[in-house]
Amino acid sequence: MKARVTVTLKSGILDPQGKAIEGALKSLGVDGVASVRQGKVFDIELAGADKAKAEAALKDAADKLLANTVIENYAIEVKA
Repeated sequence: MKARVTVTLKSGILDPQGKAIEGALKSLGVDGVASVRQGKVFDIELAGADKAKAEAALKDAADKLLANTVIENYAIEVKA
């Protein structure tokens, strides 16, 4: 089973890396960029076929390791 955990900064948290990317895109001539926020994506392969068990394990992993839940949100997508 495959899963994806996407981690992003919570709204209101400053994102200096996103600002740097925004500036770089504008300097490269990419038009229409209003703002950029960066994040992380984890593609994870899991053994087994129990989707609920996989989601629970990934939530535990995100809470303990993948995301700093004080300043970051995460979303879990399990693909059968």
